[in-house]
Amino acid sequence: EMLEALKALSTFFVENSLRTRRNLRGDIERRSLAINEEFVHIFKQVKEELESINEDVQAMSSCCEDMSTRLKAAKEQTQDLIVKTTKLQAENQRLEMKAQVADAFIAKFQLTPDEMNLLRGTKDEPITEDFFKALGRVKQIHDDVKILLRTNQQRAGLEIMEQMALLQETSYERLYRWTQNECRTLTQESCDISPVLAQAMEALQDRPVLYKYTLDEFGTARRSAVVRGFIDALTRGGLGGTPRPIEMHSHDPLRYVGDMLAWLHQATASEKEHLEAMLKLVTIQGVEENIQEVVGHITEGVCRPLKVRIEQVIVAEPGAVLLYKISNLLKFYHHTISGIVGNSAATLLTTIEEMHLLSKKIFFNSLSLHASKLMDKVELPPPDLGPSSALNQTLNLLREVLASHDSSVVPLDARQADFVQVLSCVLDPLLQMCTMSASNLGTADMATFMVNSLYMMKTTLALFEFTDKRLEMLQFQV
Repeated sequence: EMLEALKALSTFFVENSLRTRRNLRGDIERRSLAINEEFVHIFKQVKEELESINEDVQAMSSCCEDMSTRLKAAKEQTQDLIVKTTKLQAENQRLEMKAQVADAFIAKFQLTPDEMNLLRGTKDEPITEDFFKALGRVKQIHDDVKILLRTNQQRAGLEIMEQMALLQETSYERLYRWTQNECRTLTQESCDISPVLAQAMEALQDRPVLYKYTLDEFGTARRSAVVRGFIDALTRGGLGGTPRPIEMHSHDPLRYVGDMLAWLHQATASEKEHLEAMLKLVTIQGVEENIQEVVGHITEGVCRPLKVRIEQVIVAEPGAVLLYKISNLLKFYHHTISGIVGNSAATLLTTIEEMHLLSKKIFFNSLSLHASKLMDKVELPPPDLGPSSALNQTLNLLREVLASHDSSVVPLDARQADFVQVLSCVLDPLLQMCTMSASNLGTADMATFMVNSLYMMKTTLALFEFTDKRLEMLQFQV
């Protein structure tokens, strides 16, 4: 402290003299007074600043108290508003949830305006893929609404079910009208079944009556097309004259009948393919029966013109061999067509069967007439005791018949049954004729003539199948 005091003294005591030493006390006091005055002056400013700050703090305190009072008053005033706002927010959340539930309900149990327009479209509007999607939605809603009937929302469920049922009926009615019109346009000889028509039949299977009416409409349209195509094939031929009209070959009975039956066979197969394409998406039982029934209705129209023309050929009696070939041809196509459509095309198959029986009857009548002529005019044996000319002619006829029989495409069991009848109709009168012809000869000549005749018969029969039994009988007679 002494050092600090001396150091401070050295700042103003610069001259060490008597005078300065005498005045040192006064100088120190004056300096102390000056310092105190300066200190007072400075602290006065500090005091003034603190007073200013105090005033500001007081003002701020007053302001805060005022704000606190106002906030308290505002809080008291807005308390009801806050309560109401809270209630409204809760109500808003509840309403939003209800809106979501309502939207989900509408999306699940109602159709969109576009779907409604698709199902209720005008007559001229075509049916598209979107129509079937909308119809599927109606079916789904009709099934789903049954869930509501098991809850306390039965009234809503019943109303929706009734609405969907009415909409379904309207949709099916429109679909039926469109399908009916589409079927009526399928009158060309060859028709293309569109995928939309197949979808329409798939949808209509849920309405058996409309489904049946549509098949009937298709059958009627295709029946007229097949009849017209058959008449054109007979009289006009194909496009550009190829193939030529079938009736240009009427001078050749076998080809004439064969061409008509071949055309019918192809047409029957084509109509079955058309129906299979149209009903390929249908899943109900009895589709195959439906196809066969409609094919039977379609082919029924050609039975009359076919029967008239084949009857003309048969009644004209073109000869036993041709009659037999025609009979086998009819039998073959009867078997082939029945393999395509079963027995449902009853009218067509009955017509072919009738013509087969008629040709077979006239064929055997022709053989019987030939045999009766042999018996009416029995020839004497030739001088060389060889087979007579009548025997040779008859065996040539039999050979031609059996040759055509061997080349026949008729099933084996049917061919064997015909074979026995043909042999009986020809060989029995031949044997009787030979016996009568040789009755006036001596024993040796008779035996020689009979052996030659029997050998001729045997060599003729040996070339063909199903003759073993007859060959044994002839061998026994020899």
